[in-house]
Amino acid sequence: MEHTETVKKEKSARKPNAAFMKTMTPSTELAAVIGANPVARTEAVKLMWDYIKANNLQNPANKRNILADTKLEKVFGKNEVTMFELTGLIGKHLN
Repeated sequence: MEHTETVKKEKSARKPNAAFMKTMTPSTELAAVIGANPVARTEAVKLMWDYIKANNLQNPANKRNILADTKLEKVFGKNEVTMFELTGLIGKHLN
C-alpha cells in the first residue's frame, strides 16, 4: 500500500449572498423593535436577538422558543414562536 499525502486546499474567502446584504426598510411593527433605519436581513435578525435577550423573552423551559411581548406580538402575529420561525417572520416585515 502506498502512502499518499493529503493536500489541504486553501479556503477562499466566502462572499456573502447579495440578497442577504441588501438593505431593506423595516415595517412600522418591526421598526418599533429594531429601529426604523434600513438594515440588511442578517442585521435585522441580529438586532431582533439583541432585543429578545435584553428583555429576557426566551422561554425558560425551552430556550428555542421566544415569548412575545406586546411589540413582538405585532411582528409575530402570535404570543410564542420557535427560533426557526424567526427569520421567516422578520422577512415578511422587510421591504
